[in-house]
Amino acid sequence: MKLTVVGCSGSFPSAESACSSYLVEADGFRLLLDMGNGALGALQRHIGLYDLDAIFLSHLHADHCIDMCAYFVARYYRHEGGRCGTIPVFGPEGTEQRLTAAYDDVPDARSMSEVFDFRTLKSGAFEIGPFQVRTERMCHPVESYAIRVEHGGRSLTYSGDTGVCPELATLAAGADLFLCEASFTHGKEDIPDLHLNGREAGRYAADAGAGRLVLTHVPPWTDAARNLADARAVYDGRADLAQPGAVYEV
Repeated sequence: MKLTVVGCSGSFPSAESACSSYLVEADGFRLLLDMGNGALGALQRHIGLYDLDAIFLSHLHADHCIDMCAYFVARYYRHEGGRCGTIPVFGPEGTEQRLTAAYDDVPDARSMSEVFDFRTLKSGAFEIGPFQVRTERMCHPVESYAIRVEHGGRSLTYSGDTGVCPELATLAAGADLFLCEASFTHGKEDIPDLHLNGREAGRYAADAGAGRLVLTHVPPWTDAARNLADARAVYDGRADLAQPGAVYEV
């Protein structure tokens, strides 16, 4: 599997990065994990506009899904070759309605299903193309899911957005790469069921026996270097900060 960080900024885009979006590829299949603010533009640095095969939306906060509205426009009104066919979009209940709401005043707003095959996420195991995936609901103010993706005996886990949640440790167990949010700073923010800090992400990686930890979803106002140091203080494996354009062979 190959993982490309399309965007990794938390809450809103930074000067250097779009919001959360991660491209996972294997056997010619391209799965996108989230499409937050600015992600559609950044995605085109890595693949063609119409080259995605499936999309997973961890939850419906704008910094994880809002560029789906722009992608709908690109697929629905494609100038050459006519409208695109549908691709599966896995998201929480109400995903189609939430995205369509951005186009309430557009006559074609109800046609999102003509380019997106919306499928409702629940906790469980299923297949997306060549990938075996498992999803678990996380602790967040809205319905939010983490995902484990496996292929060819290798695995990666993406936390999505979550506070402290026992299901995350289960999903990350033995993962070769653990892509984990670290929005908060240890000793500073303490809001239950919202986000993790760097130390908590590091502890999850250590307890799960993850092969590698990549911290992501760090907001522009947060000291990313401090979060990384906090993670490394409790996790002995390799730990890095996600960077836009970074590529990992999992």
